[in-house]
Amino acid sequence: MPYLRRMNRALTYIVFIAIALGGGLAIGINNLPGEWYQSLAKPPFNPPNWVFGPAWTILYVLIGIAGARTWLRGHLSVGMLIWAGQMVVNFLWSPFFFGLQMPPVALAIILILLALILAFIGNRWKADRVAALLFLPYLAWVSFATLLNRSIVYLN
Repeated sequence: MPYLRRMNRALTYIVFIAIALGGGLAIGINNLPGEWYQSLAKPPFNPPNWVFGPAWTILYVLIGIAGARTWLRGHLSVGMLIWAGQMVVNFLWSPFFFGLQMPPVALAIILILLALILAFIGNRWKADRVAALLFLPYLAWVSFATLLNRSIVYLN
């Protein structure tokens, strides 16, 4: 029985990482920055385009691990609902920013995402400190991305 439990836990981690990473990859491939994005005025702190892929790959793995940990502690918990909600909102940002070329709407979306990330960290802090800590790099990156999105709205 312990072997099956370990296999089930490992499968849970694999599924959650696949959801986060696979979903992010699919959204990213279908909403690539193109000529429109290149033509926008950007702030001087805008990172080179090659930074985004590796950063999001790492973040999606961390998000997946945090999601699996939360799932294993309670399938229909408030923490799990917040995790699922932030994934939905996360996956909405690129289609609105790059696909529909609507930076102001994307800014509203990323502000909601930021609130959900903070809510997840707050919810998990006592229940599963590791899951909360796994979201700190995500919080830092999305905070930076929010500033970047806001700057692009302002400059354009």
